[in-house]
Amino acid sequence: MAIPSLTSVAPSSGPTSGGDILRLAGTGFAARVAVRLGGLHAEVLSVREETGTAYVDVRTPMHEVGTVDVELLNLSADGRPIPGEGAVLPGAYRYLRPRVAKEATLTRLVRTLLRELKRQVVANVSASISVDYDDTMADGLNVIAIASLPSVVLSGPTLRESRRYSTNVLHEDVVQGPSGAELVRRRPAYTVDLAFTLTAASNRTAELFNLMAAVATFLNRNRWLSMARDAEDASRGTVRWEMDADGEVRTQLGSRDDVRAFTWGLVVRGFDVDEGLPLDIGKAVAGTHLETDSLPGGTT
Repeated sequence: MAIPSLTSVAPSSGPTSGGDILRLAGTGFAARVAVRLGGLHAEVLSVREETGTAYVDVRTPMHEVGTVDVELLNLSADGRPIPGEGAVLPGAYRYLRPRVAKEATLTRLVRTLLRELKRQVVANVSASISVDYDDTMADGLNVIAIASLPSVVLSGPTLRESRRYSTNVLHEDVVQGPSGAELVRRRPAYTVDLAFTLTAASNRTAELFNLMAAVATFLNRNRWLSMARDAEDASRGTVRWEMDADGEVRTQLGSRDDVRAFTWGLVVRGFDVDEGLPLDIGKAVAGTHLETDSLPGGTT
């Protein structure tokens, strides 16, 4: 009788939606094993032994938020659990709510937008997930107590799936495995367009038109903008935005006592909100290889 043991589980956490690849390490694994997370069966992708350590790669099942036990059972040739040949690692895996977007990247984008609006348009700029306004048939759009006037409020973003800018192709990463470099193949990233709304308000008509001109200049001048201008940001990149077809300029010029306001939509195209969950892992990488196709004229 071979008594298996579990020594580690990596990674130690993943999304509640499942589909993540989990690697179990230990000793005494049979050629066929079953793995359970919180009592739910996980799909076993591979079982192997390297340098005296046994490894099992599994795909996690769906589960609610919380910490679960990881259980491994040795199976016989016909797929039945072998009595007494099991191991449990209590509380070894934690299910977390999946993030809708990469927080760090999205935060840098919004921060850069706010900073450039303050510098190029008007100093009084704030961000809000919604704008407090009274949108009635009687008086149109009146911005109420956003901030001291004149001001600009950046609202959003809302996410719209972008098929035009999505690469929709698998991508591969090289990671360090127990016996050298391994290849991780991932699903295509989920690509979206981020729709923002700029709401500007003033109590003077001339000042409002100056704001409109400043915003138009800002949008035309900054169609490509670096997301990482801060020294503490390790990553670098640019995003492209353009006028939102659904966010045409709308103005409200009421009486002299009304607050004058306008809204303008802009959209950031082709923003990846995730990198795609791994499809498989464990293929050894012996070296780099460039695949080429012959083209007419003797070129490749």
